[in-house]
Amino acid sequence: MIVEVNVPVFAESITEGTLLAWHKKIGEAVARDEILVDIETDKVVLEVPAPQAGVLVEIIVNEGDTVTSQQVLAKIDTEAAAVSAAPAQAAPAAEAAAPAAASNAQAGVAMPAAASNAQAGVAMPAAAKLAAEKGVDVGSIQGSGRDGRVLKEDVQNASAAPKAAAPAAPIPVGARPEERVPMSRLRARVAERLLASQQENAILTTFNEVNMKPIMDLRAKYKEKFEKEHGVKLGFMSFFVKAAVAALKKYPVVNASVDGKDIVYHGYFDIGIAIGSPRGLVVPILRDADQMSIADIEQAIVDYAKKAKDGKIAIEDLTGGTFSITNGGTFGSMMSTPIINPPQSAILGMHATKERAVVENGQVVVRPMMYLALSYDHRIIDGREAVLTLVTIKDLLEDPARLLLDL
Repeated sequence: MIVEVNVPVFAESITEGTLLAWHKKIGEAVARDEILVDIETDKVVLEVPAPQAGVLVEIIVNEGDTVTSQQVLAKIDTEAAAVSAAPAQAAPAAEAAAPAAASNAQAGVAMPAAASNAQAGVAMPAAAKLAAEKGVDVGSIQGSGRDGRVLKEDVQNASAAPKAAAPAAPIPVGARPEERVPMSRLRARVAERLLASQQENAILTTFNEVNMKPIMDLRAKYKEKFEKEHGVKLGFMSFFVKAAVAALKKYPVVNASVDGKDIVYHGYFDIGIAIGSPRGLVVPILRDADQMSIADIEQAIVDYAKKAKDGKIAIEDLTGGTFSITNGGTFGSMMSTPIINPPQSAILGMHATKERAVVENGQVVVRPMMYLALSYDHRIIDGREAVLTLVTIKDLLEDPARLLLDL
């Protein structure tokens, strides 16, 4: 029976995608739910599994082509798998039933070996994905899996092994080489949204600085107990999320959005956390962050970071959001003016923590300081609300006990 492989149903905001790569070739056997192809959309990379086991007999859409929801990508012959498996299954029986027929026995043994060799060099889905990221040729790897299949560990070992330096192609003196590559859909979509944000919003940024010592001392005191109790490391982002939510409750217009000539006030707090991934920046959402514990927030961020690294963030994870937090300090940024993520009206920017001389009670002391930036849409948020929001976040971080006492 011929079974069609279709593009999954896209979310309402997505109309098309680009076929990135096929993991199987025509004539190769596929297992049920084995990943056949990757499709890149404006937000995520979708992995399309095989609906049934069989043999891939036809590829209709090529790599790099544009696809739409429910479009037919390929065809699988489910009966071809049963036919090809029959001789391999019959071989042991023939060997046991006719020990005197040496030629038949040899033929029965040879066929499983051929089937085993057919699997050699075939990469498992996780291994194929890692090989594509690392630029490793799967065909050159000796697989350690069953029937010679290439496992993820094989790719990791191959990528870590020192490679013989290939002779560099001579570059003519005075040459100015260039390379033109198309933007990925995600990168193009990010560029489009950032440009639209700057054109549609009246963006203004206010700055402040926060003494990170109280939070750092609290974290140092409890991080081991916290990890033992909750199974996740205690970071700094959870404190910023909690402080931001408290500030948004106090100044709800910063949690609002613009819809035409209306201001939409949100009675919930869905906080977007900007995460860098190999494919670009993504902003997954912590939904109802006001109802999440410190441990819940830390675990959710870890899960999102892993999904982003593996390219498995779902569209639903990126949809919505009333306020965003981005941490340029991860890469060493000292100060920046973050761009609002529409349709939100504000975004908090964290930066690197550096020891600086500050004055406390008339004395010059050294403290770990971080610059904070709050970019906001001046169409609906006045400078007063923006500045007070940032001051509230600063005060809560410098006195974490206020987060517990709701002060």
